[in-house]
Amino acid sequence: MGHLHIVSTPIGHLEDVTLRALRVLREAGLVLAEDTRRTRILLDRHGIAARPRSLHAHNEAARVHEVLAALDAGTDVALVSDAGTPLVSDPGARLVAAAVAAGHAVVPVPGPSAVLAALTASGVPADTFTFLGFLPRRTLAQKKLLAAHAHLSNALVLFESPRRVGATLATLHAVLGDRAACVARELTKLHEELARGTLSELAARFRDGARGEVTIVVGGASEAAERSAQAAEPGAAAPDLDERICALLAEGRPAREIAAALAGAFGLPKREVYARVVLASAGRRGDA
Repeated sequence: MGHLHIVSTPIGHLEDVTLRALRVLREAGLVLAEDTRRTRILLDRHGIAARPRSLHAHNEAARVHEVLAALDAGTDVALVSDAGTPLVSDPGARLVAAAVAAGHAVVPVPGPSAVLAALTASGVPADTFTFLGFLPRRTLAQKKLLAAHAHLSNALVLFESPRRVGATLATLHAVLGDRAACVARELTKLHEELARGTLSELAARFRDGARGEVTIVVGGASEAAERSAQAAEPGAAAPDLDERICALLAEGRPAREIAAALAGAFGLPKREVYARVVLASAGRRGDA
């Protein structure tokens, strides 16, 4: 039986491809690409004659049986995305699951990664991190997801479209506070930019959007804030809110500032949030 190779390809610079990836693409009987035109540029650059076939979000389900048949016949298949590693915010999960279920070997061919490239150059501590992919499109869903991670000391990494980057940075600031962050734009390409600063500074800088692919890295909560949030007993009505309040209190933020920041993030009246902040603050004094 054939093997299904999950091949990482350059996120920009065409020289950022491994020798193994080139060999696999050269030897594969079938190359599947999210965008055949973009993959053709890479193949031509390295003298690979394969003619890629499309596999994207709209035809993946229809392609699965065809690819499984090729694997059954002993054909080696290489799956690539437009850039970076397939399946990471890209198509391919349905195909891989079907291949695994059918007993075929699925072989990773690692390589370039926008997540790791952004992390290593961001200047943000990144011993541990959480990758959030693309945030939900609805603002309330974004805030709920971010609030669930707000108390963690992990760095947060996410992708964003150039049009929405300013609004997303503003939401990050509202929910997480004014943390250190980095906007990594057009990584490994001619106009690569690594903009570092606080979330408020970056939100202002990119309020009108940006050009090119964007990866955002945000510093985690302080260790003290994380311990405080983990030790707190969440209330039944709003556990995420109470955790966030405890984290901000641990950072020394004033009660009114906390209420103003979190009322919009959670869609609650400022007076109600302020009352919860005062209650949590009193509890902290009592524990001390």
